[in-house]
Amino acid sequence: MTKTSTPAPTAEPVPYGVRLAAAWSWRILAIAAVIALFIFLITQLRGIVIPLMVAILLAALLVPLVSALVRHRWPKWLAVIVAIVGLIAVVGGLVVLVVFQVRGGFADLQQQSIEAFDNFKQYLLTSPLHLTETDIDKYVAQAWAAIQNDSQALLSGALSVGSSAGRFIAGLLLTLFATIFLLIDGAGIWRWTVRLFPRRARAAVDGSGRAGWVTLTSFVRVQIFVAFVDAVGIGLGAWIIGLFFGGFPLVIPIAIAVFLGSFIPVVGAVLTGVLAVFVALIYLNPFAAFLMLCVVIAVQQIEGHVLQPLVMGSAVSVHPLAVVFAVAAGSFLAGIPGALFAVPVVAVVNVMVSYIARGEWRATTDPTLKDVPRHV
Repeated sequence: MTKTSTPAPTAEPVPYGVRLAAAWSWRILAIAAVIALFIFLITQLRGIVIPLMVAILLAALLVPLVSALVRHRWPKWLAVIVAIVGLIAVVGGLVVLVVFQVRGGFADLQQQSIEAFDNFKQYLLTSPLHLTETDIDKYVAQAWAAIQNDSQALLSGALSVGSSAGRFIAGLLLTLFATIFLLIDGAGIWRWTVRLFPRRARAAVDGSGRAGWVTLTSFVRVQIFVAFVDAVGIGLGAWIIGLFFGGFPLVIPIAIAVFLGSFIPVVGAVLTGVLAVFVALIYLNPFAAFLMLCVVIAVQQIEGHVLQPLVMGSAVSVHPLAVVFAVAAGSFLAGIPGALFAVPVVAVVNVMVSYIARGEWRATTDPTLKDVPRHV
């Protein structure tokens, strides 16, 4: 009698969908790990990365001026000096103007703040909260006691501010030197950077870098124009409101603050516009503050529905939703510098990736980069 053997059970093959998901999963995890490591290195080296990125933005702003001066037979070194000194003079002039305006109105600011506090105190006394003057004085005394109790923390904070000031000066010097070298030998720096890549990839890196540089220069010029429109709109609105209420103090500092704040997309001009509303509330009355709020909203609507789609959209080609999330992510990761650099980084990366994906660089037969344009 022969004994029949049953075949051993075989393991069922892994479904194709599971294998495909696993293959995509480990690749996505690898990409995420590289991005996380890159962000970690940037945050750890932010004292170097931030000055370098500021220098790149400044170079994108000043390269057209330097190139124009060189085309008019100016010596290269003189064109760079004129561009750097002119930029420092403009920024320094704005700062000095703000300081003198605020200093001239400081006494009035102090008096108006005291009157506003007294009015607010009087409102609390007559409000439905039924607070007495003794209660208000007690709360003020408690707040002052809390400040005195935290004097050690305030002292350590002052020391940290001092160290931050030192780091700020060091970063300012790094930015200045980096900007000068980018203006003097930008083409040489770019050629050296591209040659770090394998020879077969140099054409793609070179072409994408040129496309990204064009986008960056367009972004800087357009952002200056948008900031100027915001500053003029809000400043002019504050001046007109002052005509009806006997003057609006600090119009020029507010306009300059709006101009500088507008370089942080989406939220910069809004936050600085709130300053104008607060000044109108303190110096004038709630109705003037309401009118100032209407002016700020109107300027933001013009920027969001006219300037951004027509001007910024054509220069950057980034969807407004991507801009909002980029600013939010940048501010979450790196605070104000992250919000400042979020949009240009996203715009440049978008253009570079699109260029590489289109494959236009494959038509380049000479990857030695001898024809890299100056100042790239």
